[in-house]
Amino acid sequence: MLDFTGKCALVTGATGGIGRVVVKTLHDNGATVILTDMNQEALDAFAAELKERVFAFSCNLGDPADIDSLIAKAEKAAGAIDILINNAGLTKDNLFMRMKDEDWDLVLRVNLTAGFRLARAAIKGMMKRRYGRIVSMASIVGVTGNPGQANYSASKAGLIAMTKCLAAEVASRGITANCVAPGFIKTAMTDALPEEAKEKLTRNIPMARLGLPQDVANAVAFLASDEASYITGQTIHVNGGMAMI
Repeated sequence: MLDFTGKCALVTGATGGIGRVVVKTLHDNGATVILTDMNQEALDAFAAELKERVFAFSCNLGDPADIDSLIAKAEKAAGAIDILINNAGLTKDNLFMRMKDEDWDLVLRVNLTAGFRLARAAIKGMMKRRYGRIVSMASIVGVTGNPGQANYSASKAGLIAMTKCLAAEVASRGITANCVAPGFIKTAMTDALPEEAKEKLTRNIPMARLGLPQDVANAVAFLASDEASYITGQTIHVNGGMAMI
């Protein structure tokens, strides 16, 4: 059983479908959690559910100033950040020739640049303590690509490459950096799809089902644990065999 007693984890996108389950998995196994997302009211409600060992700070990951102040606020409140989970992300899909500059820029800024800024700030304390775990949420399309998602695919591919560079630079300080790349996961968005669309999605998945947020959270928690201390610079694919990479 994983044990995060005495560890503090900051999770971005904490109130989303996958983010909530990641937070609960870490918290249920003893971690103190720092929740961050756009909506302070939703964060406060989630923090109230968890009751203890929890802090909540709203943050606009599209705003560099907001990002730069987040780690400082989190460390002041919790004392230290042992685990950083770059989970937040957004999509602005369109065909390549129709994609607007602002939609390209926003997706790269939130999905990739925010993760860079947060990791850069967090590793300062991690290096001093000679311990840290950084887990970033990539995607199957960051490896395979996907029509209509050039910006999103590029941001996730960039996250994978960035993580490899980071892992190589901080490994000697007891810090690991890895990615989890989900495939199609059952969320509110997929629940709203017609049955025919769901069947089409699962047709190419050998396990013949959509993944669950808990499937993703289990991979994240493992990589964030001491049990994964010799794993770094890797991407764990959680896609039911849809892409065997």
